[in-house]
Amino acid sequence: MSVDRRSVLRGAAVGAAGVGFTTVGAMPTLAEAAPARHDGPFPQHRPFPPLLDDPKGILALPPGFKYRIVTQAGETKLTSGHPTPTLHDGTAVVSSGHDRYQLIQNHEIGSANALGVPQIEGTVYDPAVGSAGGCTVITVDSSGNNLGEWVGISGTLTNCAGGPTPWGTWMTCEETENKANGTTRSKDHGYVFEVWADGKTAHPVPLKALGRYAHEALAIDEDRTHIYLSEDASGPNGTFYRWSAPRGYKLGPRSWQDLQDKDFGKLEALAILGDDGKPIPDVAYLTSAQLLRPFRVAWVPVPDRDGATTSVRKQFTDGQITRGKKFEGVYGTKQGVYVVNSYAESGTADVPADGVPHDGMVWFYNYDACTIQLVTYFPESAVANKPRGDVKYDDLNFDGPDNVTVTPWGSLILAEDGQASSHVLSATPGGPTYAIARNMLNDSEFTGPTFSHDGKVLFVNIQTPGITLAITGPWRDYLG
Repeated sequence: MSVDRRSVLRGAAVGAAGVGFTTVGAMPTLAEAAPARHDGPFPQHRPFPPLLDDPKGILALPPGFKYRIVTQAGETKLTSGHPTPTLHDGTAVVSSGHDRYQLIQNHEIGSANALGVPQIEGTVYDPAVGSAGGCTVITVDSSGNNLGEWVGISGTLTNCAGGPTPWGTWMTCEETENKANGTTRSKDHGYVFEVWADGKTAHPVPLKALGRYAHEALAIDEDRTHIYLSEDASGPNGTFYRWSAPRGYKLGPRSWQDLQDKDFGKLEALAILGDDGKPIPDVAYLTSAQLLRPFRVAWVPVPDRDGATTSVRKQFTDGQITRGKKFEGVYGTKQGVYVVNSYAESGTADVPADGVPHDGMVWFYNYDACTIQLVTYFPESAVANKPRGDVKYDDLNFDGPDNVTVTPWGSLILAEDGQASSHVLSATPGGPTYAIARNMLNDSEFTGPTFSHDGKVLFVNIQTPGITLAITGPWRDYLG
């Protein structure tokens, strides 16, 4: 498809990445974008001080903050006696009370693994995959002490991210499209599953209404009538989806029964519209010059959401929808939903040859305005081609945002999966970004950042080898 970038994007707002912007257009203020638990106007976001090296060589943190290891693959144990699985990924606090929290945690394991999620009776989707992907559930106190860990679902593959539900469960996403092969897979994969944290309830059934593709993450809107889902795929690039409930239907604790029907509700793909009213083919056409500019969107019906013969993303012709390299983290607020592109590159078959190389986008889709805005942008890092060791202690080079969450005070927390050292980042839409943690152990990405509902603890994972960390400190001094 031949598209003239200037004609598509004329009239864009001018800016530079990450600093000095005023929120405009359909983008809500941070106070408006905060979760329901936010109880006041959002104050000025204070800079975090420089990170201090960890004598143990695990996690660099600002002064006044500390961490505790909650789980570690192969080291800590499940209540069944099995070792904690590896490759920790998307995580959520789904319940809390009396200074105790329940975490549901994904394990992004794509095949049988010695440190896979063990198949516990009643939790198994596909017995043929063996100990592979799935979710564990962890009870933790406010100091980060592990009070028990068990299996929530097993027999799934490549459980990447997902999203919490308003009724206190977790929807886990398989980032794969593998179909049954009669040997290592007895069932099709690439679905969303619901997981409970009570240690008693398990319904390991695919929610086929939400499609079968390389799912990354999702969020349920405030009205419980839509689910927004990201796809991390290429060849061609994936996109962002919206599931809509039938008229008069509200999502709730028993919706897992209805969502098993692949024809229940409606699944659509995102099209970001340019000035000419036509879909922008790929987010790689957009740069920091469009920061905070609201774009109108359209939602295009998915022909066959189960991808029986053709992958969902391949069912669209060029110019029908907007694609993006690595649609990743998703997090919903009262007014809209954030979605991340970890990176977008030019000069490949999937994106325009005239594009500017760039790395890292955070978008905000406004429910009422039906517009989407680029709210945080990390240009291609100047250190992208340097060995990680050369930039291990450099706090200033951020790229590759991945998982995202909203703090109890309305700002964003991003887990970095970039070319240089890996950080946990604090960001404000259209404003500055600060490092609040750095991986000193290895070059693994951070995953699954999630705050406890009371704002006392930030939980985050180092994906490889698989470590869950509870970070405590004066969060309110900087974010509140």
